[in-house]
Amino acid sequence: MKYVLIGLIRFYQLVISPLTPPSCRFEPTCSHYSLEAVKKYGFFKGGWLSVRRIGRCGPWHKGGYDPVP
Repeated sequence: MKYVLIGLIRFYQLVISPLTPPSCRFEPTCSHYSLEAVKKYGFFKGGWLSVRRIGRCGPWHKGGYDPVP
């Protein structure tokens, strides 16, 4: 399941992301953060960290540097 999630993230990065303007408030971007989290922690914990991060990516949060723990 980990590799399926990695494949979906890479698909987003290579196919969907280039079609949209940059909008992530964080460094690294949410997709790079998610990829790193899933590679480091696996499907469940990495997926949960990704969901939490994407939930924070919006106009109500100042953003900034936020590495994978």
